Formats: sequence, structure tokens, C-alpha cells
Amino acid sequence: MGGPRRLLLVSNSTLHGGGYLGHCQQHIKSFLGEKVKRVLFVPYALHDRDGYARTAREKFESLGYGLDSIHESSDPVEAVRKSEAIFIGGGNTFRLLKALYDNSLIQEIRKRVLEDGIPYMGSSAGTNVATISINTTNDMPIVYPPSLQALGLVPFNINPHYLDPDVKSTHMGETREERIRQYHEEPNTPPVLGLREGAMLLVEGDKATLQGVTGARLFLRGKKPTEHEPGTDFSFLLIDSNLQNL
Repeated sequence: MGGPRRLLLVSNSTLHGGGYLGHCQQHIKSFLGEKVKRVLFVPYALHDRDGYARTAREKFESLGYGLDSIHESSDPVEAVRKSEAIFIGGGNTFRLLKALYDNSLIQEIRKRVLEDGIPYMGSSAGTNVATISINTTNDMPIVYPPSLQALGLVPFNINPHYLDPDVKSTHMGETREERIRQYHEEPNTPPVLGLREGAMLLVEGDKATLQGVTGARLFLRGKKPTEHEPGTDFSFLLIDSNLQNL
């Protein structure tokens, strides 16, 4: 097949007031197009894989696509090798990444996406594992993957479900911005794109564009965070993961 990488990295599966993937279903149809007939779903982020697969299958079939869940395959590696498109759903990022390592899927997915050019869609945890590492996930480490290094389909980090500080809140815990700043106190840490719920990043080859109904906040090490609206060109993030050294 071949071709440039094609990624749709969604912040969240469900937006307040809507159904599963309802807020991004038109983006999904545009992204997958008419050539893709079946999608390989990876439900590893949730414990109830059967129930998760039913939910995803119902949605994708309503959009005109068949869906096979990788947990139903006797050979997950072969399922990836035969896949036309891959969708990794949300849940716990640590559980997801451990399962990808346990099933020897990291390099297989990288090859299919980066070398063979099949479309990759991630939501929440599935977006986290598409990046260089899961260091900026919001999840609790309920299991221990062999590494925090992830698929590396893009050379930066994403923080899905990014939340702005609530000025009226009496909560004294750290804000999301403070946690990302702590991450950037460590040396050689890459940019972090905070995707608010309702936002998504479309990557086509060397072009990255912010899409959706909400904006994003970009964090570069040693610099003030910047605000960005849908339509923003983030292609520069794909060039070099050490932009904080500029």
C-alpha cells in the first residue's frame, strides 16, 4: 500500500451531550474515506473488552465500516499485519500500553502506520500511545508496562482531556498546567500539546492541523504556554521533538 502517515488523534471519545464518537464522526468518515472497508479496533485500555468492542462496532457500522476487535483474534500480530486501518480506544493508558508490549504490537503497528501508510485513529489513551511516550497521560499507573515509551508516531507528547484551571474552584491540587510544567523541568522533554475535549489533531504526512470544536494549549520547555484555535497548523511539531531548545 505505502504512503505517508495518516493519523487522527482525538482528545476524547464522548463529548458532553453527545454519544460515543458522535462529535467526531464526520471527521472519521472523511479520514477513513471510501477505500477502507474494515477497521481493526484495539480495546485493551478497558477491562471489558467484549463490551467495548460492541460499542465501537455499533458506531463504526453506523458509519459504513466493518470492525474487527483485536482481542477476538488468535494472532494479534497477524491481525495488525492484515489490517486496513487501526483504531485504539480510550481507557487506562498504562493498561493499554502494557497490553501492546505483551502482545508484541509496538513495532508491528509502527510499521503498518509509518511504512505501509494505513490510517491510525486514537482516542484519549489511544491518542496518548500514538505519541513518543505516555508521560503526560492523566491516568493512574494501575499496571506497569515495561517502558513508558509508546508508538512514537509523532515526536511529541499529547495531554488529552486538557483542563483549564477553574478560577472558582477551592481545590488545592495541582492544575494540569502545573503538572505539564513539572514534566518540562526534566531535561530534554519534548513539546506537550494539551487537547481540550472536542479537539483532535489530523496528521497527513508532514502536515498536522488542529481540528474540532475547541482549541488546544501548547507547552514548550522553558517557554510560556500558547493558545491555539481549530485550524492551527502544527506541522512544525513533526519536524523536531527538541523544539524547546530553540
